[in-house]
Amino acid sequence: MDLTRAAWRKSSRSNQNGGACVEVADNLPGVVAVRDSKDPTGPALTFTPASWHAFVTTHHPTR
Repeated sequence: MDLTRAAWRKSSRSNQNGGACVEVADNLPGVVAVRDSKDPTGPALTFTPASWHAFVTTHHPTR
């Protein structure tokens, strides 16, 4: 998958202290990409927009 035109943004759920930092690119047609912001040249996961929406709208209780 070519992600060269992905516009990455840090997730609002990311840890601002440098911990669990996730970046999301949702500007590409038909795909949402997710990567570790500490490793921007590393692997990225890709999801369909419907799968991503289901993931982010499902309530997971905080432990």
